[in-house]
Amino acid sequence: MSQTAPAAFVASLDAQAQALAQGDARVAQVRASSRAAAAAHGLPTTRQERWKYTALRALGARTFLAPEGVAHVDAAAIAHIPAPRFVIVNGRYDPALSRAEDLPEGLRVRLFSELLRDTPEEAAALLQQDTQRADEALLQWNAALAAEGFVIDVANGVNIAATIHLVVIGAEDGSDRAFHVRHHSALAEGATLHVVEHQVGVGTHRHLQNTVSSVDLADGATLTHARVQQEAPGATLVQRTQAALGKNSSYKRIDLELGGALSRHELNVVLHGDGAALEANGVLLADGRRHVDTRLGIAHQGLNTRCDLVWRGFGADRGRAVFHGGILIEKGADGTAAALSNKNLLVSDSAEIDTQPVLVIHADDVQAAHGATVGRLNDQALFYLRARGVPKAEATDMLTAAFLREPLAVVTDLTLREQLETLLDARLSAGAVA
Repeated sequence: MSQTAPAAFVASLDAQAQALAQGDARVAQVRASSRAAAAAHGLPTTRQERWKYTALRALGARTFLAPEGVAHVDAAAIAHIPAPRFVIVNGRYDPALSRAEDLPEGLRVRLFSELLRDTPEEAAALLQQDTQRADEALLQWNAALAAEGFVIDVANGVNIAATIHLVVIGAEDGSDRAFHVRHHSALAEGATLHVVEHQVGVGTHRHLQNTVSSVDLADGATLTHARVQQEAPGATLVQRTQAALGKNSSYKRIDLELGGALSRHELNVVLHGDGAALEANGVLLADGRRHVDTRLGIAHQGLNTRCDLVWRGFGADRGRAVFHGGILIEKGADGTAAALSNKNLLVSDSAEIDTQPVLVIHADDVQAAHGATVGRLNDQALFYLRARGVPKAEATDMLTAAFLREPLAVVTDLTLREQLETLLDARLSAGAVA
């Protein structure tokens, strides 16, 4: 272990890693190398460029226990989430809260724990990745410790009409828990799927949720993916999403960052197939003392690929939002069209928003644009509403809601979009608008 590694944090997670050291040799080898790298590197620091604006010193001073059994959660807490739904509570699958009956033909949903038990070579392949970077300790800990998650496969040409809900709950149980989740979604050629990923907090807790999700879209596949993060105010969430897009595939996603004390999400997408398209939008709410960090890494490799990225940030009280929007157009990716818009609204002098759009082009014949702004509410729009008798507080709420709803346009299913708008509006009315 390096001298800078946070001893308390490493020791608590290393105890969990040792408990998982038994079993299939292929999985054990991946876990061992990942565990060694994570313990040696320690947590990332602000001296490392990719973590420049997000300090993990407080996290490194803490210790966490492994999940024990399934914590009790009242079904009413997720009654608004329809079937089919699959539920994990504090890192353990909860069949009582799940509603997985009558899945459509051509759709298979498995637990990652089932892969570890029944097809360890498949589990080892999902865990195996480039995890040796010095600033990737949390990714390495996930490979060393991931014990549960959801693995989704859609067969060739199958159009799944039903929306699949994946629910990960952090629930108060008297201890600080660390749980590491591994999801994977693979859509075969011409397949279509709609997924909503829910991260829900129940009770007052300070758990660490460390999630890695991978997405593999074959030629002509279409995935619509919403992620709603509503964790407890004391929770820490770190998530990596890695997606690979085949020829003429389409990936549409929306991320709503509404909860947690510290939330960090890295979205990396490679458009390697000609004609692949990505629409990835998001809303970052940083109020109270919340810290929200989102980092995009979009790589265009195929011909005539397209990405549209619309992100909106909101800073209130002493909250801080961090956004990095990176787009790389590689050599040979001619015909690429790439656009990034990141607009941010500050309603408090104590809040902070850091935004960094980055566009790197190594190809010819491309269309690319990126921009970022940080500002206040439009005075003219506010005056217009007030002149028509709308009270200042209500006018502020209306303009803020309209501003933050814009990224939800990526969701073409009107029922789902209304549900997401309702969740966003409820969060705003609960105190996000200062």
